[in-house]
Amino acid sequence: MTKVLQLIQRKAVQSGAPAIGTETVDLSLRLLEFLARSSEPIGVSDLAREFGSSKATVYRHLQTLAHHGFVHQEAATMRYAAGIKLFVLGERLRERFDVLPVARSEMVRLRDDKGYAVALSALVDEQVVILDLIQGHSIVNLGTQPGTVLDLHASAHGKVALAFGPEDLLRRCLSRPLKAWTPQTICTRAALERAVAQVKSRGWATAPNQVLQGINGLAAPVFNHTGSYVGAIAIAGTVQTIPGSPSAELVKAVTRAAAQISRNLGYSVK
Repeated sequence: MTKVLQLIQRKAVQSGAPAIGTETVDLSLRLLEFLARSSEPIGVSDLAREFGSSKATVYRHLQTLAHHGFVHQEAATMRYAAGIKLFVLGERLRERFDVLPVARSEMVRLRDDKGYAVALSALVDEQVVILDLIQGHSIVNLGTQPGTVLDLHASAHGKVALAFGPEDLLRRCLSRPLKAWTPQTICTRAALERAVAQVKSRGWATAPNQVLQGINGLAAPVFNHTGSYVGAIAIAGTVQTIPGSPSAELVKAVTRAAAQISRNLGYSVK
């Protein structure tokens, strides 16, 4: 988001529009993030109350952001929403992950073969982020979407990252509190170390009832041409259809998809 704001400032100077001073950068960033996360447009008064700032200050920021397409003002209500430029920049950022175009066909094949929602993740700044998601054939769709951040200790994607990602990632994860999303979430050092060791040994991970009650994921790692972990592919569904000890058929389908993506990235699968 900082790079986005730098772009705003640079364009403002070039176009003659009022630039955003460094002392107010924080407010602009928070306004952008708040509008991007909001499900509906928001008025200046509500934004001013939310951020404890004057309406005049918030309005000036919004006008500068709107000038460059980062926010949009609705003509009928005069309220503000995130602009299309944030979407464009987000798509450009997604393109930086080489695994995305390579993985898409395998994700579709896995979804069509097994019917489950399929997600692709990567480790970004020590957080597991969903890069892409293909919803399953079930009438119930998952709330996960590209950009969703998953806890390392509580998700199948996260456990794969802890097992096959940077060597000190587990230590750094354990240095922070482990949030209990459900009664089944792994929240102790010993339990997480055991779980990660098991994932490393068998090559795949599950997380039944650990983020959401009744939901499980089955994930396997993806490697690049150097043998480095670049992400994970996973299926997700109910614990009735993907139990904590999934069938050999499901494990084979997910690990085979991960291996094929890895091969497409130049990894020599053993």
